[in-house]
Amino acid sequence: MSQVPGLSTELLRAFAEPAANASLRGILRGLEKESLRVTPQGTLAQSDHPRALGSALTHPHITTDYSEALLEFITEPFADVEPLLAQLDDIHRFTYQHLAANQERLWPASMPCTLGGDAQIPVARYGSSNSGTMKTVYRVGLGHRYGRSMQTIAGIHYNFSLPDGFWLALQQQSGDQQPLQDFKTQRYFGLIRNFRRNFWLLIYLFGASPAVSSCFVKNRNHKLQPFPAAEHTMYLPYATSLRMGDLGYQSDAQKSLVVNYNNLSDYLATLCGGITQSYPAYEQIGVKDAQGNYQQLNTSLLQIENEFYSSIRPKRTTGRGETALQALRLRGVEYVEVRCVDLNPYEPLGITQTQMQVMDAFLLYCLLSDSPPTDEREFYQGQENQKRIVNTGRDPALHLLRGEGEVAMREWAGEILQGSMAAARLLDQAKGGSAHLQAVEQQQAKIHNPELTPSAQVLRDMTAAGQSFYAHTLALAEQQRAYFAQRPLSAQQQAEFAQMSQTSLQAQAALEADQSLGFAEYLENYYAQYRGCRCAG
Repeated sequence: MSQVPGLSTELLRAFAEPAANASLRGILRGLEKESLRVTPQGTLAQSDHPRALGSALTHPHITTDYSEALLEFITEPFADVEPLLAQLDDIHRFTYQHLAANQERLWPASMPCTLGGDAQIPVARYGSSNSGTMKTVYRVGLGHRYGRSMQTIAGIHYNFSLPDGFWLALQQQSGDQQPLQDFKTQRYFGLIRNFRRNFWLLIYLFGASPAVSSCFVKNRNHKLQPFPAAEHTMYLPYATSLRMGDLGYQSDAQKSLVVNYNNLSDYLATLCGGITQSYPAYEQIGVKDAQGNYQQLNTSLLQIENEFYSSIRPKRTTGRGETALQALRLRGVEYVEVRCVDLNPYEPLGITQTQMQVMDAFLLYCLLSDSPPTDEREFYQGQENQKRIVNTGRDPALHLLRGEGEVAMREWAGEILQGSMAAARLLDQAKGGSAHLQAVEQQQAKIHNPELTPSAQVLRDMTAAGQSFYAHTLALAEQQRAYFAQRPLSAQQQAEFAQMSQTSLQAQAALEADQSLGFAEYLENYYAQYRGCRCAG
């Protein structure tokens, strides 16, 4: 077994043993996939969330994110990729059936369609319950803080967890004696630190947003260039994922927030500080306007922890009314949520089985590798590397910051892929076959030939057709609408989804009927939980 940088040969051997290796079959992964509803003309849909899709507040699979027009599809966690993608496909087919009434389709790119001003970007609405009101006010606040155009950017979140059998084997191999959940939390944070060191490679390999419509950057500071092959489009020649750059969910205000990922208590303390300490620019907005309407949830740097736009988050399933940080404080890390994945505009589901297999191998590599604590310098190095990959990732001469100096992107990418291949072999041993290894090996060609990346394909196709970003993406949207229209659900599947929608509407109505607290008191109780998190640090 050859030596892989950062990976213990002893650890690789241990998880090649049949009993420990079998635990890898219990890995769970789930997807959250966002897509804008648009008109046949490629403008943002102004219609309400279709009632036939159920309640965006309580439906288990179909909700909305920031804008009322930004659909979000949520799969269950699966131990295999194939049934996960099958469920995502079913959700799409059901949804398309009910978009037909308004002749709407889903926008297949991460960067949005043609946009008007903020007034033409409807904020998501979740009804009159306290929890629904809080979700809407949070989004209103985001609009005041960052502008509503940011609320039309779409992506994919990839949720990943390992079973207790794996953790017990790893704990035994590590000679660790602490309670199992504490060990899991500690090692998940190790995974997160390594992910943050290396995730730039995922942006390079799978980024698919090198261009945007000119309207998106109107009245904004940017360094984009006019696209030479068509009007109304801005781009950068070597860009990979503008969604993950300054035009996306990045914030000048948040640049002052150095979040500590070295352990749970420090992570809780830094984020809770952002939620509980007032921020002057947001004080000027105020919590309410002169008429008493909520403008935002609070005047802090962060309204809630979700406002910190990290590429990966530690997660724990929350109870009703429970904050995400309180759930982590009380019960530790349950899974990680990867948030740096662009929609692949050429794929009807936005992602492929091969990509998910690469993600699994990459995450396992990050988990099994040495993960020293991160200091402030490395935190800012990671931000700079992200910026370089976003804006100039396909430049063959690109170098990234590492340690005291710089390293060629291609050299570092080769090391990460080598480690991911070692993890892929373990996954293939557990599952049978060689799909994971083949998926990772396919990525090597992209390192040496940037033209094979999705971002390069987007620009190449736009250039060949003389199409703007808008025209290119609208044509793909139309192809995908036809693809799903030709594959309706069976009568039984249709009935099951219809029942799910009806049940969700009833659940929302029950929440709205059970209002024992006023909204102000509900918020006060909600924010009281952060005091416990802050003490954890």
